Parts: sequence; C-alpha cells; structure tokens
Amino acid sequence: MLLATLAGLAAAVWVFGSIGLDSVLAAAGRMGVDGFLIFCALSVSTFGILGAAWLVAAPGEPMERVGLFAWARAVREAVSDLLPFSQIGGIVVGTRTLTTAGIPASRVYASFVVDMTTEMGAQLVFTLFGLAMMVTLLATGGEAEALRPLILGGSGVMIAAMVLFFFAQRPALGLAGRVAQHFLPGSVVAMTGITDRLRDTYAQRGRVALAFALNLAGWIVSAIGGWVALRMMGAEISIWSALSIESLIFTLRSVAFIVPGAIGVQEAAYVLAAPLFGLPPEMALALSLAKRARDLAIGLPTLIVWQIAEVRSLMLESRKR
Repeated sequence: MLLATLAGLAAAVWVFGSIGLDSVLAAAGRMGVDGFLIFCALSVSTFGILGAAWLVAAPGEPMERVGLFAWARAVREAVSDLLPFSQIGGIVVGTRTLTTAGIPASRVYASFVVDMTTEMGAQLVFTLFGLAMMVTLLATGGEAEALRPLILGGSGVMIAAMVLFFFAQRPALGLAGRVAQHFLPGSVVAMTGITDRLRDTYAQRGRVALAFALNLAGWIVSAIGGWVALRMMGAEISIWSALSIESLIFTLRSVAFIVPGAIGVQEAAYVLAAPLFGLPPEMALALSLAKRARDLAIGLPTLIVWQIAEVRSLMLESRKR
C-alpha cells in the first residue's frame, strides 16, 4: 500500500507538472468560493442518498435513523479518502460507527454486504452507460485507443469482483464462522446471525431493488455534481458527456482501491478521458483538484467529530468496566 501511495503521488505530480499547475489553478479559481460551497452541498446530499440505501438494506431499522446511516457513510468515505487505510479502513470505521450507536452487529454487517452488492451492481450499470457513450470514439481509433485497455480492463475487473462478491458471500461467511469458532468458541453464533439476516434481506426483493435504485441515484447525483463544477468553471460540456467521463473515472477509482484516495489514478484518468469529449486537460485536472479540496473540506470536520465520538464511547466503555 505504501508503494502504491508513493507511485500515485509521483503520477499526480507528473500529471500536474506536464499540464501546468498555473493553468489548472486558474481554471479551478473560476469556480469561486460560492461555487465551491455549492459543489460541497451537492456532495453532502449524496451521503443522504447513500445512507438511505444502506438503511433500506437493514430491515428492522426505522426510517428515522437515515441520518445515522448517512453519517456512517460520510465517515466511511472520509477515512477512505483522507487516511492511509484504503477503502478497507473506511468500511471498518463505517460499520463500527453503526455498532457503537447500538445497532446489532449482525444487522450492521449483513446490511453492509447487501448495500455493497447493490452499490457494485449500480456502478456496473452506470459504467455500461459510460461505455455506450464511448462506443463510437473507441471504434474510430486515435486518442480513444489509449483508453481501450483501461476502460475494458477496468470494467472486466469490476464485473468479476461483483460476481465473486455476490456468489461468495454466504460461503465466505460460513468459512469465517468456522475459523472464528476454532479460535473464539461461541463466535459462530454471531456469524450464523449474519447469514440468517442476509437470507432474510435477500428474500425481501423490494428492499434490495430499492437499495439498488438509491445507490444508482447516488452515482448519478455525484456525477452531476462534477458537471455542475465544470460549468461553474466555464467549461462548455454537455451533461451526458460529463456523466460518461465521471462513470469511467469512478470505475478506475474502484479498480485502484488499494491506493488511498486513488491518488494519481484519478488525475491520470481525467487527463486521458477528458479530451475525448472536448474538455481541455487543465479543466479536467481543475475538477480533480476541486474534488480533492472538497474531500478535505467535508472529510476533515467529519474525522474530527468522529474521533471525538470515539473517545467518548471508549470512556463510557471503560466506566462500565
């Protein structure tokens, strides 16, 4: 992970240096403070959608707790984007946020599995849309040829991961339960509880379909936020082109999950994909820079509040002992 992070940083420095940092900063500056705040507000609204998707995947939880699930999702993203733990660390902290709030662990973990499955399925649909938009470009050769292995390879990896994740859920939980029982007698009961909740949740097809629809809406709204940011910078780009670019960026970020915050991957992908849709490279890098600034503006306060809550929780646990 350290090597991947260093390689990503080197790639980001090279990309900004080759395009010209001054031109990138000038493009980003056109957004202004007001525009940046609007961009951040759109991102915060996305957490509400994604939190609702996670809540729907947790039968038995009242709708009044959508704010809690949205907060857990925000913490998960903040940890993944800003701390050197990759997406795995974000998942651990996000699920702990819910269990600390008193939600049964079996319900939290089972709902996470369902939410993750539907999120991956929604991303696949969104990615296929982006590929459909680029079919003509890929067929004409030229600069589009450079993206062919990245896009098709990334989509193939994502499809394989989604299929493996979907079909291996229950066998993997069963194996984890047997291993846990060997080292921690009695823990198999908890694993059985997760498996039972998974079975019950998947039996409620309406909930699974709604979770899928909400996750798809989350991807779309997030991409629309990128289009709004580009328009505020003065870019002349259609919403369909922006959605296509964002779908491809999201795919490559997901494939590069081991790199914290997809450092370097995101920047290089923008430089490769944006010119195909008539977007200047410096404008695409300005959007990437705006996203990094947004992650800091939202993520840092989120991490601070989360850390304060963690300290209070640990203090309460120590007093009970």
